Amino acid sequence: MTSTTPAAARPTVATVYGYPRQGQNRELKKSVEGYWKGRTTADALRDTARELRRTNWRQLADAGITEVPTGDFSYYDHVLDTSVMVGAVPERHRAAVEADPLDGYFAMARGTQDVAPLEMTKWFDTNYHYLVPELGPDTVFTADSTKQVAELKEALRLGHTARPVLVGPVTYLLLAKPAPGVAADFDPLALLDRLLPVYAQVLADLRAAGAGWVQLDEPALVQDRTPAELNATARAYRELGGSTDRPELLVASYFDRLGEALPVLAKAPVEGLALDFTEAAAGNLDDLAAVGGLPGKRLVAGVVSGRNIWINDYEKSLSTLGTLLGLADRVDVAASCSLLHVPLDATAERDIDPQVRRWLAFARQKTAEVATLARGLARGTDAIAAELAANRADLASRAGSALTHDPAVRARTAAVTDADGRRAQPYERRAAAQRAHLGLPLLPTTTIGSFPQTTELRTARADLRAGRIDTAGYEDRIEAEIREVLAFQEKAGIDVLVHGEPERNDMVQYFAEQLTGYLATQHGWVQSYGTRYVRPPVLAGDISRPDPMTVRWTTYAQSQTSKPVKGMLTGPVTMLAWSFVRDDQPLGDTARQVALALRDEVGDLEAAGTSVIQVDEPALRETLPLRAADHAAYLAWATESFRLTTGGVRPDTQIHTHMCYAEFGDIVAAIEDLDADVISLEAARSHMQVAGELAGAGYPREVGPGVWDIHSPRIPSVTEATALLRKGLGAIPAERLWVNPDCGLKTRGWPETKASLENLVEAARQVRAEF
Repeated sequence: MTSTTPAAARPTVATVYGYPRQGQNRELKKSVEGYWKGRTTADALRDTARELRRTNWRQLADAGITEVPTGDFSYYDHVLDTSVMVGAVPERHRAAVEADPLDGYFAMARGTQDVAPLEMTKWFDTNYHYLVPELGPDTVFTADSTKQVAELKEALRLGHTARPVLVGPVTYLLLAKPAPGVAADFDPLALLDRLLPVYAQVLADLRAAGAGWVQLDEPALVQDRTPAELNATARAYRELGGSTDRPELLVASYFDRLGEALPVLAKAPVEGLALDFTEAAAGNLDDLAAVGGLPGKRLVAGVVSGRNIWINDYEKSLSTLGTLLGLADRVDVAASCSLLHVPLDATAERDIDPQVRRWLAFARQKTAEVATLARGLARGTDAIAAELAANRADLASRAGSALTHDPAVRARTAAVTDADGRRAQPYERRAAAQRAHLGLPLLPTTTIGSFPQTTELRTARADLRAGRIDTAGYEDRIEAEIREVLAFQEKAGIDVLVHGEPERNDMVQYFAEQLTGYLATQHGWVQSYGTRYVRPPVLAGDISRPDPMTVRWTTYAQSQTSKPVKGMLTGPVTMLAWSFVRDDQPLGDTARQVALALRDEVGDLEAAGTSVIQVDEPALRETLPLRAADHAAYLAWATESFRLTTGGVRPDTQIHTHMCYAEFGDIVAAIEDLDADVISLEAARSHMQVAGELAGAGYPREVGPGVWDIHSPRIPSVTEATALLRKGLGAIPAERLWVNPDCGLKTRGWPETKASLENLVEAARQVRAEF
């Protein structure tokens, strides 16, 4: 956009769809966990939440956001909040919710010793986890807009122009699954006509409370949808839009192009659409032109990435916005999706070089970008001339930096051949060699890698950073922890041990801090699920491994026991997916660089005597593109990078991988293409569903479907673990079945860890005896 004249007389609205919930110092996490432990009252928790919401709205308004979102705040998960809003409380949790709504809410999220929680899985292709609604033919929906109305009124009382944000009814049903005991082929979308009156009531309540606009998020519509699902969408918005007792409706989509659903929504009787116009949704601009634009409607243009942390290219975004002015009567500016997926404030990162920090935009910086672009769109580029000049300089600085281009790394990557990514022998011959080498029993037991990260361990790391202890003192503490973890595992009877990862802060950050090309943050917390927050590192440049990263501690652990100790690495796809990855080259090129660095580590582990090496890829499924047409290209480079990591080991070295909390049925072929010898997967909450999926696809290798849901504080009984194990055996033969938890044990306490693993081993013994 080169014009210096205003685009419109009406002020352009700057807005976002959601904001990080945790607070500058993760106040929400601390308050919620304090409540769970009885140290914080419910009233104190509500006070903390209220203050966090007010702080968020104030920050947004101060940045120039003229329409703030409400309803995006959550104690645990916004999809769970939607289930409460529509009365979709599972029968097993109804008594708890009726007795105490707050405790019942957390019981649905976390479970209790006697009642299982809702299943948890990834929110589209992000690393955020949502609680999966459980629905059936007998589900009765009832409207409860208490939370949504209260938060709207709160914002209005503070003088903000506010827009409530709700998960849309079609997406809500498409995200749901059949409740326990309901036929697996039940389609929750069949409940749409039953759900729509409840949404209509919530919309009426919000209108009565002062809402001028309400946003209904429909990200599920960016996926491939059937004609029946598109017809249901048309029906849903025909009914909701046809009501007279409602606010104006803004239907939002993000993460990809809207595709076949765009003409459906363009024709719907709603007042506005919000679309993603970042690289992730390439095609929306052309598709919008193809349907004739949105005459008479409001268009909210998501031109600032809500998922990655690189600064916006102002000139490119203004060009897009200028084109959109010819396609809608009203164009407003937004981030592409909720800012829930990025950290709060880049200015807090004092350890990052100031010039590099200027390349970064976290939530607070993104709100400023949105406001700047809105001002430029409304008033012309002269109004933002200084910002445009600074933006050009920052973009040029990044493009020309030595950090982003290492000739040696690029030369090595270019020399990779197909043979580098293939094991020397086929799986059948490797399996025989591994059985002879390892001598494991039927139904071998193991864990996924990490053991509880105690206060003492975190204190030791803090003491080392602060200089209160030296390296020798720190290593003594780590060695003592490893010995304790090994001693417990041996006493419990676990077959393949782990060293427990006491030296690691996070499964991605730990490696990122030892690889060139990565930047670590100190305050870049992002919500993964509930009160679990992570600090994704920033993958800023070309990647290499200066020195071994895990050999020191793995070989020490192996020296303390005669049982095999697994080496533990995070795979290349997950290193990308759980980082803020560079956007200036294809993802496959970056994955190949990371894979070569990890290949060096695998080789060093094997040379040091490690016979079992686990390369975790929990993000393989979550990073799968949302459109089927894009799957093949992604899976080609994703599986290649894993094989490149592991392809150089001997036949008798056993390669494990691990995945968790995702729908695996549509990537079974890709899982086989990884060529791992053993895969462990989340299975407890989904009642061994994945075992059946693998068996149905003819998966020929060893599998460890989890029998302990480690994301719940429950301790599974021997009977429960045995029942799950037998269910797994109904799909996977005993000679190919492992026994393990769903995931790592980092977030669990020692008492529940010991009890649960002892029950797990006893279950394996009992079932093993039957053979």
